[in-house]
Amino acid sequence: MTSTADYTEKIPNNVSLHEDRRLQRALESWQPNFLTWWQTMGPTLPTQDVYLRTAVNVGREGWAQFGHVPMPEYRWGIFLAERDPGRRVGFGEHKGEPVWAKVPGEYRSELQRLIVIQGDTEPASVEQQRNLGATAPSLYDLRNLFQVNVEEGRHLWAMVYLLHAYFGREGREEAEELLHRNSGSEDSPRILGAFNEETPDWLSFFMFTYFTDRDGKYQLGTLKESAFDPLSRTCEFMLKEEAHHMMVGTTGIDRVVQRTVEVMREHDTDDVVGLGAIPLTVIQKYLNFHYSVSLDLFGGETSTNVANYYTAGLKGRWLEDRRKDDHQLTSDSIMVDSLSEDGQIGQTEVSALVGLNTDLRREYISDCESGVKRWNRILDEAGLQQRLKLPHIAFNRKVGAFAGTEASPDGEQMPAQEWQRRSRDWLPTDVDKTYVRSLMQPVHERGKIAAWIAPPRNGINGQPFDYDYVHLI
Repeated sequence: MTSTADYTEKIPNNVSLHEDRRLQRALESWQPNFLTWWQTMGPTLPTQDVYLRTAVNVGREGWAQFGHVPMPEYRWGIFLAERDPGRRVGFGEHKGEPVWAKVPGEYRSELQRLIVIQGDTEPASVEQQRNLGATAPSLYDLRNLFQVNVEEGRHLWAMVYLLHAYFGREGREEAEELLHRNSGSEDSPRILGAFNEETPDWLSFFMFTYFTDRDGKYQLGTLKESAFDPLSRTCEFMLKEEAHHMMVGTTGIDRVVQRTVEVMREHDTDDVVGLGAIPLTVIQKYLNFHYSVSLDLFGGETSTNVANYYTAGLKGRWLEDRRKDDHQLTSDSIMVDSLSEDGQIGQTEVSALVGLNTDLRREYISDCESGVKRWNRILDEAGLQQRLKLPHIAFNRKVGAFAGTEASPDGEQMPAQEWQRRSRDWLPTDVDKTYVRSLMQPVHERGKIAAWIAPPRNGINGQPFDYDYVHLI
């Protein structure tokens, strides 16, 4: 294991793959299937090459290089963060013991399941976003889309390596299944609901990369704490790449809000439909939808499975080492969101172990607030009274305690019929979606940008906005 990637290999890696010929052959036989999946389910817009970053080192400095690369020739590889020889388990009943280089037999099925669920999300988002290139608002945005896509492909490789290297025949079969399931498929959909939703336009894409990729950040953060060291080191490096994906979402929504504000001020009106911008009310509806489906990804408020994962050392908490407790939680409690016996929104006290999903969801919610503050700062600086906000945690939920109630974005409970009638004010309607899609006219000319979004403040890797980020065919 080295920090530098070996690009002389058919599969670039820093795990000395050449020393395990059987594993190398297995992965090399999976590689053509991956490339077939990429060609059939990946980006549909034909390109000559794209200005992409490629991982070359897992160290802190200079870990990636940039250059124009034909996408089918992108060097998807297997990279783990450097091994800490003194690392010990940081939580649960194995706390203080050396971390595991191999999978303990008693935790084999649980670890495999965690890796499969994480692995399934990676190709799913590529499938969801495959047609977006045709309506990109600029070459800069097109390049960012493709960067997100190739890195999600690399994250799939990361999980497939773990399945092949540590889980035998079952792992190899699960790796094949990761390519057979498809986002939105009737027969074999992706495992998690949010990854079967369509991403038909760029506002959806920015919301997805802000809210749903941020869920990925927190899930990877819990797996980074794992006592299974190869999983921990895999997720540590994936988090480094994931930061760019969330930046795309954060600054993308920045720029949509900025452009809407400019049009509102220029024409002295809130009604920017027909003026080529996206109304703040529609932005809020898209926010409501993507935030609420992303909350569902954290599962129920309570979970004995997650409690067991924690106790076993398989999956920790976000920033486990910064927590001021005994890291075993056997006698601690937490207040979790719940519905009372008469159906009212409230809270109830449960064991801290059983409430770990709630702990992680709250970290996520706090993080999401930071983006909303950014976007509201744009509105404030423009002298506007309107504000964006996160909807109530009970709004539009399909998983957990609030799946059984209907609540408004302000948390007001109501009968299902009334919620259905009023939901057009809270969630994107067909009219809203049609309008947003009508704005999605491609701008593939260097230095130009669509009228519904502001240009970015900075280009990529020090390049200007009008750099030739993508060469189309």
